[in-house]
Amino acid sequence: MKSTFVAAAALLAGAASAAKEEGTFAVLRFTNKQLTRGRMDPILFPGETSTHVHNVMGGSGFSTSATGKDLMESKCSNAMIKGDNSAYWFPSLYFQDPKSGKFEDVEFDYFNAYYFFEKTHDEIKPFPAGLQIVAGDAMTRTMPKAGAKPNLDPSKGPVNAARMTCPRANNDYSTPSWDAKSDGTTAGVGDPITKNEGVGFPDRTCDGTFSPLRADVHFPSCYNPEAGLTNFKNNMAYPEDNDGYLDCPKGWIHVPHLFYEAYWNTNKFQGRWTEGEGKQPFVFSNGDVTGYSSHADFMAGWDEKLLKHIIDTCNAGTLGMDNCPGLFYGLNKDDCTIESEIDEKTTGTLDKLPGNNPLSGFSYGDAPSMPNKGDDDEKPSKPSAEPSVKPSATKSAPKDKSTAVEAPQYTKPAEEPTVAIPKPTLPSVPEIVSDAAAEATSVLANAPKPTEIFGKPDQPKKCKSTRVHTVWNTVTVTQTASVPAQTEDAAAAPAYKRDPVRRHAHQHGNGFNNFRRRSHRH
Repeated sequence: MKSTFVAAAALLAGAASAAKEEGTFAVLRFTNKQLTRGRMDPILFPGETSTHVHNVMGGSGFSTSATGKDLMESKCSNAMIKGDNSAYWFPSLYFQDPKSGKFEDVEFDYFNAYYFFEKTHDEIKPFPAGLQIVAGDAMTRTMPKAGAKPNLDPSKGPVNAARMTCPRANNDYSTPSWDAKSDGTTAGVGDPITKNEGVGFPDRTCDGTFSPLRADVHFPSCYNPEAGLTNFKNNMAYPEDNDGYLDCPKGWIHVPHLFYEAYWNTNKFQGRWTEGEGKQPFVFSNGDVTGYSSHADFMAGWDEKLLKHIIDTCNAGTLGMDNCPGLFYGLNKDDCTIESEIDEKTTGTLDKLPGNNPLSGFSYGDAPSMPNKGDDDEKPSKPSAEPSVKPSATKSAPKDKSTAVEAPQYTKPAEEPTVAIPKPTLPSVPEIVSDAAAEATSVLANAPKPTEIFGKPDQPKKCKSTRVHTVWNTVTVTQTASVPAQTEDAAAAPAYKRDPVRRHAHQHGNGFNNFRRRSHRH
């Protein structure tokens, strides 16, 4: 009898320990601007050329046909946490010159991945290797049903997973970032309460201190193992609000809530377009002029024991995940890049978007129909004259090669210039906390439903004029600045906030991000 009682007590204690009574979070930062860039998307177009250009962060095992196993075998990663070889990617941004009509790539500034560990009755578990998640809708060209309302709780209406943030110099919004009269049909719409946030592209220059235009994307955090790792249309849902706890459906697995911040240096184009007239010159690589199609992808490549340790012990907040206590393998201190498999020009001045994607949205009309692969990418209206990629006859996917060099540098795709990164010093940067991150509390819906992002796609059409190249990935590992060591008081970092507190302050910070603010003049 006594043993039965002890067993029952142990069971209850185990259940209690699995529950998370307080939300916590930590920001993952990266050692450089990007792992690679190109028309690659192993979730939506495995083994083929994607329809639009993405910026990619993470492990060197990334390729057009990457799997979780490939990522786990990465030779290096630009994530600061050694043991995270996951891949994080999102669409690139271009500027269309109002005078010439030509396209210029917008410099990618930097990227943060927030890991929120939500208050829940569930046990939050690490992402299983190879889990594929897609957030946002790359096919949409219309304003979200929620409008500009920042909603992550389906019980209160449609979830607004993808938004834009446009900080302004001196926090001055006397001239609004989005046209105050916009109804969303011809221009983006601003949040009437939080002036620096909205949906769709703003029509003013985002010139806030340390914070240019930012694309924000929230991911669902409930995984349905019955759907499987690669069934990205149906394997994820948002957790349900259960009296202040964010719980997943029975049988589902509660994983960390990911939130991406991608920063773009649009302020470099100030003076080349007329602001405040409801029309702006920026376009996503898929041809979207609205900004409504902001989206992002994730493929898990974590050491699961390490991520579980971080989930259970770390609340480093904006100090950065690199300040979490007891990291098993330490930190990545080196640069890590790979060549794009797609041999084409994606930067500089271009006559057309890579993939020959037509402009779409507003007066340009709907997005082109999607290929059968089910990409979060659009299908170009004409066959691309740019090269595609196919696997080698002897190897299923390009393998990475590592080389060590003394000076920090990026390895760029063919025809693209090499960008040198100077040896840094690490100045202090004022701490900033993202409004969108501060209110990242997915309190969610009646019964969570799978994220059905895409409709039934059209059958693909083969591009006859495409040149085929097989380009082997080359990993470049270069020594960069030392990364701040862990501090024992990291666990005492700012607590996770579920309530929609409006703050704007992140530490744009540790490692690479901390020394690269030199280019901003506000």
